[in-house]
Amino acid sequence: MSSRRSKPVDPDSPEGLGDSASAAAPTVEPGTPRRSLDRRTILLAAVTLIDQHDLRHLTMRNLGERLGVEAMSLYHYVHSREDLLDGIVEVVIDDLYGDPVVHLSADAWQDYLQRLAHGVRRIALAHPQVFPLVATRPPAAPWVRPPLRSLRWMESFLDTLHHCGFSDAGSVGAYRSFSSFLLGHLLLEVSGQGADIGPIEQADPDSKPSTDLSQYPRLKSLEAELSRDHSADEFEESLEALLERIELLEHHPTRRPLTISTPAAVPAPSVSAEPENHGSSATGGPDPPSLSPPTGDRINRPTPVQKGLMS
Repeated sequence: MSSRRSKPVDPDSPEGLGDSASAAAPTVEPGTPRRSLDRRTILLAAVTLIDQHDLRHLTMRNLGERLGVEAMSLYHYVHSREDLLDGIVEVVIDDLYGDPVVHLSADAWQDYLQRLAHGVRRIALAHPQVFPLVATRPPAAPWVRPPLRSLRWMESFLDTLHHCGFSDAGSVGAYRSFSSFLLGHLLLEVSGQGADIGPIEQADPDSKPSTDLSQYPRLKSLEAELSRDHSADEFEESLEALLERIELLEHHPTRRPLTISTPAAVPAPSVSAEPENHGSSATGGPDPPSLSPPTGDRINRPTPVQKGLMS
């Protein structure tokens, strides 16, 4: 028997989710006739095509062959390639609604952000070839940041932080910092899995229609704040937080990172599931032994950047 220790399974990965990871977008072999065709079926097939190959393999011809129809018949449901790409992003991000660990609202912002971050990461690891598209598609408005680019999730994010005591400026600052962290980390992670994160041909973003915010009152009230450019300040604050983290590593080189246990019942992100909202809380396991304080103590102690956002 080998004495080598096996590599720990990532709880956010499809492998870490075990049997619950078996659900996936339905695959359709090339040339197989479909009984019916609709927009969602086309988008699910497109996600499967990208998962199995890569984004550059996605063409209307290849997609039509997979669905067993002529490419031209797809245009009754997706009006252009740009509409197809936007739909793919939408259907993948909508998987967050079917993740029972991710909540649309919460009373504790730390718990809310941890769950949301791991939900987005589960999507990235389940669809590494699709995630660069999520990261690069022109957003619905200039101030919408990937990967959390759904207006409904933005409304949830800002509303939850406001409920937890954040100011308007603090809520927007947290959204920007959170999005930047997720985007940078997850793009590097899927790149390490072989995903192509090179330039993707895009349509002119100026051709996007204006965004209707009538159903998103928090977004509407914060549109002016979201539109302001604080890039320099955000960079300095993020760098300050990073340097503080690195300083901990200097004094505790064997410090183990914060981990969050994922319940075994959490299903893998599956774009075949209909969007669903779960409001009940899931219980995570304890942090592994480390030189750091327990998870609860740590996440309740604001960093200097967090204190600034709360002011």
